[in-house]
Amino acid sequence: MKNIKPLKEYLEEMKTIEGFPIGKDEDILKLSDPPYYTACPNPYINDFIKKHGKPYNEETDNYHCEPFAGDVSEGKNDPIYNAHSYHTKVPHKAIMKYIKHYTDEGDIVFDGFCGTGMTGVAAQMLNRKAILSDLSPIATFIAYNYNKAVDVKEFEKEAKRILEEVEEECGWMYETLHPIKTSDCPQGHQNVDNSSGNSTLRRANAHSEVEEDVYQPNLFGDNAYQSKINFNEKKYIKAKINYTVWSDVFICPYCGEEIIFWDAAVDKENGQVLKEFSCPHCNAEMTKRNCKRATKTFFDKTIDKEITQAKQVPVMINYTYFKNGKKKRAEKTPDAFDLALINKIDKMDIPYWFPTNQMMGEGERWGDTWRKGVHFGITHVHHFYTKRNLWVLSGLGNRLIGRLKFFFTALLINNSRMGRYGKRTGNVSGTLYVPSLIKDLNSFEYAKRKLWGAKGFIKPLTNLSIINDEFCLSTQSVTAFTNLKDNEIDYIFTDPPFGDNLMYSELNFIWESWLKVHTNNKAEAIMNNVQNKGLSEYHQLMAKSFEEYYRVLKPNRWITVEFHNSKSSVWNAIQEGMNKAGFIVANVAVLDKKQGSFKQVTSSGAVKNDLVISAYKPKKEFEDNFLKVVGEGYEAEFVKMHLDHQANEPTIERTEKMLYSKMLAYYIQRGYEIAMDSKQFYLMLRENFVSQDNFWFNREQLNHYREYKQKMKLNSLDTEQSTIFSMMIVDEKSAIIWLLHFLDEPKDYSTIHTAFTKILQTSAEDNTPELREILEANFVFADGKYRLPQTDDEKTSLSDKRERLLLREFETVLLEAKATRKKNTSIRKEAIAHGFNVCYRQSRFEDIITLAKKLKPSILENDSELNEFVEVAEMKMEGF
Repeated sequence: MKNIKPLKEYLEEMKTIEGFPIGKDEDILKLSDPPYYTACPNPYINDFIKKHGKPYNEETDNYHCEPFAGDVSEGKNDPIYNAHSYHTKVPHKAIMKYIKHYTDEGDIVFDGFCGTGMTGVAAQMLNRKAILSDLSPIATFIAYNYNKAVDVKEFEKEAKRILEEVEEECGWMYETLHPIKTSDCPQGHQNVDNSSGNSTLRRANAHSEVEEDVYQPNLFGDNAYQSKINFNEKKYIKAKINYTVWSDVFICPYCGEEIIFWDAAVDKENGQVLKEFSCPHCNAEMTKRNCKRATKTFFDKTIDKEITQAKQVPVMINYTYFKNGKKKRAEKTPDAFDLALINKIDKMDIPYWFPTNQMMGEGERWGDTWRKGVHFGITHVHHFYTKRNLWVLSGLGNRLIGRLKFFFTALLINNSRMGRYGKRTGNVSGTLYVPSLIKDLNSFEYAKRKLWGAKGFIKPLTNLSIINDEFCLSTQSVTAFTNLKDNEIDYIFTDPPFGDNLMYSELNFIWESWLKVHTNNKAEAIMNNVQNKGLSEYHQLMAKSFEEYYRVLKPNRWITVEFHNSKSSVWNAIQEGMNKAGFIVANVAVLDKKQGSFKQVTSSGAVKNDLVISAYKPKKEFEDNFLKVVGEGYEAEFVKMHLDHQANEPTIERTEKMLYSKMLAYYIQRGYEIAMDSKQFYLMLRENFVSQDNFWFNREQLNHYREYKQKMKLNSLDTEQSTIFSMMIVDEKSAIIWLLHFLDEPKDYSTIHTAFTKILQTSAEDNTPELREILEANFVFADGKYRLPQTDDEKTSLSDKRERLLLREFETVLLEAKATRKKNTSIRKEAIAHGFNVCYRQSRFEDIITLAKKLKPSILENDSELNEFVEVAEMKMEGF
């Protein structure tokens, strides 16, 4: 893309696109690298498509692919994954397996929630092209630097030069004194003595004061360390601080005295923090929750305002010194020198720019991650840093420009007051928590580790030097991706935000303040009290996002959605958003982290694990014909299409119950009439498709399935012994599906019960019947064993009996709903789903709404099948 129009000339037009970030034009332009990356909506995307894309033509398109079902290695120990932190990242090596499965070389992969851009890295490493986007400027900035190759030698050389330059200026801020005999002082290290002048100080630590005269002239003058200090007649040499531990100070609720948390609550021998501790003044037992925080008030010249914050004091210094030419580490309680050094730095003015933004523009109570006490008085970005680290970071930040800014942003979080001291170090992920014991790092030593260490930059940047820079990156919301045309994308891999798990705009605010460009969170798809966004708003934003994904994806192509939320309601918002957009979910699998493989699932009950959702966009011909006849008589065509998008293997999606559920969902989402009940649907299956091992196939697929079985050495499908058809039982539907395949041969109750209970996970909101009741209603009992129904008469008889019982139970619940105001907190979901189906086919929409109003809200939130009936019934009642 040569001779491109300057980004500056596009800015006014781009400002009309949803998600345009908050920042000055000059800062947005400075951050951008067009046409590859823009810190705003990218106007060069269509030029990228023209250069790399393959226009879609349904008449000549011969694409066919089945859902990916292979093993996945997480790859979180890869240097690329560890180079720069972020709240959520899918390792690029895991994504590569999906891209390789679903695409060919040269195809375009899209991720509208790209985060750090691992989808782009994966695509480029496989010689695919990538279009990436995210609402967050820090996310797209990190993604850009991961996806754009860099001259590693020049990067390293310049980073080293700047580190040395700033360390020469500010290295004295991390110096301390180590006591040593004169004879032990190594060559090249000067004892601190032989100076004139005098001053008297007291040697102090956090616990007490030692009254000793100290002869110390001009401690922090131009010749700061040429001082004679005499503590118990010891000599001192300079040493380098590795980190300083700062401790919260609390007020004893009994005697009112100050308690230094480090002194009272830390078992220093075992390295443990005690939940209960004693006041050193009155010996009363207490916990942190019993205590109020001590406070300190100071005038913040940066914002010209008096600030009151929670009090923290330095309690321990870990440092390095030389003895006999060798590095040694030691720890000490801060002494007079250390306290005077901190005091001196605090009184000085930082000569560089640093961000002073009010947190989230609010100051106090700035977001859902704000916590009373923990963030007391932390109202501005610079309050998250100790003065010396803020000084050093601002010195680095004003020099590390261009591509080096990537290295700089990697330093910003662990160098803050959010760094923990203890067995688990680093910041607490997913929050802006300031701990009671802070590990205040030497910024220079941390920067060197981040550049050259095991999790540093040099190795991953070297590994990334092979990529071809064939990507286009935009900063905007995927809810309105108007700068991308219809049917342009070959594959989508995405890892969307998960409800209220992470408050991205809040967590990114510190980073983005340093970049001077902030997230426009109006279209941020999260649940957040401060933003007045609940499940409904999240649902709407996710639906809009998937509508855009559907629009830009080529027909008959795939989308893969990674999902990590433990709430069924959030999973259902994702699933409903996909369904409403038009996607057909072909497979939902839960990642078994121990084995690195997937287990199939049928419903939302498995969301405590990592889910991978595979869905496809139907061919345009199918959609056009389906719409033309309003779905009438198109049930068999729908099933044929869905079976074509399944692997020729045992899969839940090939069971008659799941096929019927998929067909119902597709019709209900469009508000079309459902002409078939379950018996008619199963009859249609027998007339048009073939069954083997209780799985349904298109006729041309059956030989492939038999070849698969032969290859896998499966004479019959034994689910208990094989992991081929592994799944979890979370409700009545999944229980029946599991039993249909477990009973490939008759088994007694004891055998069934033993295997069944091993994988049973029930919900308190679902009155799933007991195992024996499920067996009696769906299977034949003969000769002391349960078996599958074999004849059409047996199948019809059991089906009729079960549906009569379900409908009777539904009508009972409906009558109760009409007669009482009481909410129903627990139901048999299969009965309600069957009853809603009957009501829908009979146009009894008012009955659906009546019962829905008496159900506990979370029941509908956690079950997309029931919720779809209710939403469409409401639309029908309103005349749509």
